[in-house]
Parts: sequence; C-alpha cells; structure tokens
Amino acid sequence: MPNPTVTPTTAERVRNACAHAEQAVLALPGIDPTPTSVHYLRHCGDVVIAVPSGSTAAVLIGNSSPGGAAAVLELTDHAPLPLREPVRALVWLRGVVRAVPVAAQRALATQVAENHPHSALLDVGHTATLLRLVIGSAVMADATGAESVCVDQLRLAEPDPFCSVESAWLQHMDADHSDIVAQLARHLPPKLQTGTVHPLAIDRYGITLRVEGHDGDHDFRMPFSAPADSVEALSRAVRTLAGCPFLNGLRRI
Repeated sequence: MPNPTVTPTTAERVRNACAHAEQAVLALPGIDPTPTSVHYLRHCGDVVIAVPSGSTAAVLIGNSSPGGAAAVLELTDHAPLPLREPVRALVWLRGVVRAVPVAAQRALATQVAENHPHSALLDVGHTATLLRLVIGSAVMADATGAESVCVDQLRLAEPDPFCSVESAWLQHMDADHSDIVAQLARHLPPKLQTGTVHPLAIDRYGITLRVEGHDGDHDFRMPFSAPADSVEALSRAVRTLAGCPFLNGLRRI
C-alpha cells in the first residue's frame, strides 16, 4: 500500500489531469461528441464548458428544461513530450449539463479567466456558448488502472502546486538533463532498463518515468521521501532520487 503522505490522492490526480488536459469532448445522448474549446473545473462542483454556438449540443441544451440534460465530459491528458503513446490519463466527468443565461455568460467567462486565462474565452458571446456541467461522478484511468472519486473530495482537492510548470519542467529535463534522467533510470527494475526512458510526470510527491521498450510502454513512479513545498525542494528531491544531490539542479522555470 503506497504511503499516503507521498502519494497524490485520486481527487488530486483528477484535478491535475483536468488542468493539464488540452482536449475534451462533451457527450450527450443521441448526438456525436462535441469538442470543447474551454473546460474549467471549479471548486463548487461544476465544470464551465465552451462549445461552438451553432453546435447541436449548444442548441439542444439551450432548448432543454431548466433541469438540464445528462452528459459526460471526457478529458484527455497528453504528455508534453513526443512519446510513442502520448496519453497519460483519461477523465470522465458524468453529470447534468445546463445552459448559462446569455446575459450571464460574459461575467462567468471573466470569472473563469481570473484563474484560467484562455484565449477561447474571448469568443464567448460571439462564436462560443458557455455551459455548466454539474458533476455527479468522476472516474480517472491511467497506466495504474481506473479509479472513481467522491465528488465531495473532488470539490475539496487542489491541483498540485507545480501543476502550471510541470510541462516546462519535463521538457527541460528531457532536452537538457539527460544525465539526471539516466541516473534516475539506474533505479528502475532490471527488466525496464533496456528501453528508452523519458520523464512522464512530476508533482510534489514524486516523479514518474516512461520506459519505451520492445515489449511496450511501462510507467514507473519514484516517490520522494517527503512532499516538496518549493521549486528548490522539488529540484533537490529529484537530484536526491537520482543519487546526485550536490550537482547543479534543474533551472528554475
């Protein structure tokens, strides 16, 4: 059983995946899935979604009852590196999707932009329409399997404090710190030491490596001895795992 002090909770992992995911589709009964241009998971327990104003989904929800319609939002978290299998995780948020009144859409877009500045929010009120998905259940799937998470836990969870810089860190490690990646790879099980190794994910609790081997892809997580609480602590934790705590660390992003 993993030590909970050095392992992110499922709710935290869902939060991280939602923050990282660049692709999401809204599935409604009887129509093809609709790609979203914006998705933002709020702490109140809903997801603000932007879809094309002329889409079947926007029209269908706009004409639905005030109670909304059953829907599923599928989000795809891709690794920020050109890996053989780029998908790191899938998240399914099931619930009820409701229309946002036209008069309230710009104000809601402004609220979302305060924490999630996205250029597509500028389209709201023009070519994009905002919807709200009130979450009833959440499931996440990655290389470790599929897990559900309590919606109340999801509301209380926070994204990892390094979530916004993770992509830049991984790209920097892969491009400029092959020495540290190679040192980390020395701690892999013997059967995984024959493949090509890339950093796949990093958070305050540990780092995950992706091994691309002849027999397929394998992910291996290496936990830190304690959660990192600053960029300097995160760099030190990576170098300690690599066995070179006194070498020059990763540059600050």
